[in-house]
Amino acid sequence: MAMVETLFQELSALPQVEAVALGGSRAGTQYDERSDYDVYLYCTAPIGEDVRAALLSRYCDVMEIGNHFWEYEDNCTLKNGVDIDILYRDLDGFIREVADVAEQFHARNGYTTCMWHNLRTCRIVSDRDGRLAAAKKRFDIPYPEPLRRNILERSLRLLHRALPAYDHQIAKAAARGDRVSVNHRTAAFLESYFDLLFALNRQTHPGEKRLVTLCRQQCVLLPAQFEENLDRLFDDLFAQPAQVAGDLAAILSALEPILPDGLTL
Repeated sequence: MAMVETLFQELSALPQVEAVALGGSRAGTQYDERSDYDVYLYCTAPIGEDVRAALLSRYCDVMEIGNHFWEYEDNCTLKNGVDIDILYRDLDGFIREVADVAEQFHARNGYTTCMWHNLRTCRIVSDRDGRLAAAKKRFDIPYPEPLRRNILERSLRLLHRALPAYDHQIAKAAARGDRVSVNHRTAAFLESYFDLLFALNRQTHPGEKRLVTLCRQQCVLLPAQFEENLDRLFDDLFAQPAQVAGDLAAILSALEPILPDGLTL
């Protein structure tokens, strides 16, 4: 049995663990031998860091136990050199977060449907009481139109229509020569831009990586000059920051023809 499968068995046997799921590329078929493992432990109570460290030390050469930069997790490197991230979650809280999006239709400032996507695409490794499988079934639903509309409306306001919209902020920062602010606000602009594109195509958001490629693979509705406009923005971001406002205007203008009826910039 592969080392990682034995590790999964040991994690699943911990009394606090009600389910273990594998996410990211390892949950599907698009991975290679160097791909990281993203592992989600759904727990009914905390597992002591000393217990986790003792268990993981049998499988990992490098361990950072109890990082909490985003979710609470252990970030490690397996003895075969492959990285593994183990995230600890409360299943009830996770379900509430997914329901807030998929059933209550609340939009966010980017990455709105990422947790829903994580649930839908994860591979269940163990599920003591069947609750994780039940959650997957509950949220295996068509993309709700009210959610789609809410994401589009919010994203359009953040991208351009609202007074504090990102394109206005970026233009001001570029005029001041504030490259740090230009970079920061451009990243936020792109978060809302891709949130809009996935919602427009009724696709759950896959996360941070390979977004251009995934849009090309999964999205029927894409702006004209989609990649070309992004490449121009990236080329100008630091080399010619004064051009960034025009690059953003081109990206936004290309969105207009593919927006649903009743929505405009």
